[in-house]
Amino acid sequence: MEIRPLLMCFALCVVYATSKPTEKKERIHHDAPLSSREHDDAQGFDYDHDAFLGQKEAKSFDDLSPEESKRRLGVIVEKIDGDSDGFVTEVELKAWIKKAQKKYVYENVDRQWKDFDVNNDGMISWEEYRNVTYDDSEPDDGYNYQHMMARDERRFKMADQNRDQIANKEEFTAFLHPEEYDHMKDIVVLETMEDIDKNGDGFIDLSEYIGDMYNHEDEMEEPDWVATEREQFSEFRDKNKDGKMDREETMDWILPSDYDHAEAEAKHLVYESDSNKDGKLSKEEILNKYDLFVGSQATDFGEALVRHDEF
Repeated sequence: MEIRPLLMCFALCVVYATSKPTEKKERIHHDAPLSSREHDDAQGFDYDHDAFLGQKEAKSFDDLSPEESKRRLGVIVEKIDGDSDGFVTEVELKAWIKKAQKKYVYENVDRQWKDFDVNNDGMISWEEYRNVTYDDSEPDDGYNYQHMMARDERRFKMADQNRDQIANKEEFTAFLHPEEYDHMKDIVVLETMEDIDKNGDGFIDLSEYIGDMYNHEDEMEEPDWVATEREQFSEFRDKNKDGKMDREETMDWILPSDYDHAEAEAKHLVYESDSNKDGKLSKEEILNKYDLFVGSQATDFGEALVRHDEF
């Protein structure tokens, strides 16, 4: 049987099984920082450029004239203005920043899309995904074939918001990267609990919690971080002190409510650019502050954007 590794629901289990015994397994999903640079506008707008455009797209404005920078920024503004009312709101700006920061996710989906859209209709049905990912034979590696496929189908149905058993690009992205979508959080928690809950009681106790992240072999001495994790479980994970984690406690653990950097940056950009203080940005207001958003030769704060052919 051929099962594509990137699409296996048990991928984390495979990684764990082959990892070093003393190597800590990480279950927590954190948003990546918007930039590796310090956010200090007095020293330059590099952080803002990384946040607005994405760090990996951060070089193509360096050699542009101010006029060309403004022209390209104007193209971006029209993309951000989702309702085409001529203004960019804080909500629209936040959504754009989040999309820019998740570009690697969309690139991953694009690479796999053609493998599963067998009939080239621009959609991927559950049947297409199942037929490409699985064949009719049983696996030889000990995994429960039917269980794996059932998990995939359950996740596919959760991602398929209109329940037509066909995924568009956004729904397929949610299927492959459920941790990036609010409506998929329940399936992330459920799959995590199924992986860790070895006795099947619907909870994660201390031994299961430690056993998931630490593979004890040959009775070697436990690394220091294991003792720390035991304390973390007792003091912070198990909030109601009943000796185990339920669904809500597990969600708090693996999907913590982090500080929303994208929202904070959107508020910052609006505050700095909203000259008439109406709470939204016109294209003119954004272009007047173009060096805050993208930069150019004239500012030395140049950061970058998308591929040249998008302009």
